[in-house]
Amino acid sequence: MVQKKIVLATHNQHKRHEMNRVLSSMGITIVGLNDFPQIGDIEETGKTLLENAFIKARKVFELTGIPSIADDTGLEVNALDGAPGLFSARYAGENPTYEDNINKLMLALEGVPKEKRNAKFRTIIAFVDFNKELHSEGIAEGVITEIPEGRDGFGYDPIFKPNNFNKTYAEMDIEQKNKISHRGRALKKMKKLLINYLK
Repeated sequence: MVQKKIVLATHNQHKRHEMNRVLSSMGITIVGLNDFPQIGDIEETGKTLLENAFIKARKVFELTGIPSIADDTGLEVNALDGAPGLFSARYAGENPTYEDNINKLMLALEGVPKEKRNAKFRTIIAFVDFNKELHSEGIAEGVITEIPEGRDGFGYDPIFKPNNFNKTYAEMDIEQKNKISHRGRALKKMKKLLINYLK
């Protein structure tokens, strides 16, 4: 593959920055869907994170002809039987803000004690190009805090405190978060797969 550009199937600039930091050492540039205004939102009709990741990556590859990568992430809270899970991004309805989703989750966990607020983040990353499909998974376990803490990051970062750390994702700088996060772990695995494949 001579082309060193990969399209990330999202309009989310935070995700694009995270992925660029991990993959740039391979000489790969990640561009987002903001560079392709003709591509609107891609409907996620899968029943699993893996299906959704491949739906997005395949669609973007089909529309651009450029190797594509997509991720789907779910926050699984034990006390809520694994919710919001697959619906994490739209937990509070269609097009919610990050704050809307956090508020709904906080409400659902009202009265649940610290020791029962265990949760895990799960990310699946899918890669699609002319003759290959690859995927990787990353998991980070932790707890949901009782109040949001920190201003950085995005999504549920202000209320997710990974195990063995005394701060939330939103209180970490991007380098520290990338080392331990679900997406960072999935990306490192994907990087290994891509190194082998691109040889």
